[in-house]
Amino acid sequence: MKRASIKDIARIAGVSVATVSYVLNRKEGSRISEATQKKILEVAENINYTPNKIAKSLKMSKSKLIGLIVADISNDFYSNIARSIEDEAMKLGYTLLIGSCDENPEKFKKLTELFSEQQVDGMIVAPVVDSDEAIIKLIKEEYPIVTIDRYLKNVNLPGVMINNSEVSENICDYLLKKNFNELIYVGYDTQLPHLLDRQYGFDKRIEKSDVPVKRILTGIHNITEEVHEKLKSNLDLSKKTAIYFSSNKLGIAGLRYLIDNNIKVPENVSLVAFDETEAYYLFPAEVSFVQQPLAEMARESVKLLDNQINNYTPDGKRVTFQAKFMERNSVE
Repeated sequence: MKRASIKDIARIAGVSVATVSYVLNRKEGSRISEATQKKILEVAENINYTPNKIAKSLKMSKSKLIGLIVADISNDFYSNIARSIEDEAMKLGYTLLIGSCDENPEKFKKLTELFSEQQVDGMIVAPVVDSDEAIIKLIKEEYPIVTIDRYLKNVNLPGVMINNSEVSENICDYLLKKNFNELIYVGYDTQLPHLLDRQYGFDKRIEKSDVPVKRILTGIHNITEEVHEKLKSNLDLSKKTAIYFSSNKLGIAGLRYLIDNNIKVPENVSLVAFDETEAYYLFPAEVSFVQQPLAEMARESVKLLDNQINNYTPDGKRVTFQAKFMERNSVE
């Protein structure tokens, strides 16, 4: 006979897996109503979900596990910040579980359910497009959650981010002072607020100038192919041009195009890219890039989550760090 699972309890009781997990694995007096707790425990007993473990779990305080859901672990930004978060979590006695949702909202939702089922005390997440529903469900259950790098426009959550709009505005200013004939902004066709902030900052400054600008926007999946195709049709080497790649993945795709077509930096074209990545150091020219304070962001995100776990509050405190522009020799 198939052993009863936490998902069976959730289905029969008409609640989420996260709610069941919260009731079964935390002390009495939790944020879940007494009626709901009673219903869940009754269902658990009726389907023989190891009643002795339920009693034991209700006496437990915390699992000392926290979850991290990143958008794409293959991205140097997320792999590096995950390492820093793990270090900070260990200092507070937590073990970190890491999941990568690959920019997929359904996978994001499943990871939140998996982590809550695994008795994770709280989560640090990088929201993806259409992940609002999964996050709002956790908020309604007063589940400790903190965002990092990204944020949700209409959801009040504690989180950590950088000054994306200001950074892009400053980079645009920097490029304008170099007297280029044309600027090219390479970004994403997306609704993610932090990426729109980067585009907004660039647009805000360029609109005040008379320098011609081209905008290349790609999807989040076939990045290399789209960047190559659009650079081929938009890059005019007869003009003094600078390109601003608004993410490291866009920057890497752009560098590959320049190498494949023997376009030299900064002799033929200048460029600036977002985020640090090992790939920049393999490029012949020293790439100017935006450096995010990963260690500080990791430390603050773990601190915010620990506060939520120990003293949950509905108000979202969003902490903004200042990114640093690392000027090297890819702009002439």
